[in-house]
Amino acid sequence: MKISFILAFILLCISIYGISVSKNIIKSIMLYNIIQSSVIIIFLNFGSIGASDIPIISELSENTANMVDPLPQALMITAIVIGAAITALGLMLSIKIFHYYGTLNWKDLIEREG
Repeated sequence: MKISFILAFILLCISIYGISVSKNIIKSIMLYNIIQSSVIIIFLNFGSIGASDIPIISELSENTANMVDPLPQALMITAIVIGAAITALGLMLSIKIFHYYGTLNWKDLIEREG
């Protein structure tokens, strides 16, 4: 098992705990980004288990059995783009919430609406 997989899993657990106890919207958005990054690292590690060569076929590559699967890499690039769009949307909504309510505290917002 790779050390990057273990570190990504530890980072995922810490971020999930952080998002569950966070009181600020901006901190929650940043912890979401950390969760997304650690999940991407975990998926990329799963895609490269037991393989060592880059997924480019040329005259020099004789053995295609040891190639890394390119599908997880393509999916994770898509996940990065979608995550960036969701982060931008979340930050924009947090600015609107701050202008309307004057706070970014989750508990204060729930009390004002409830």
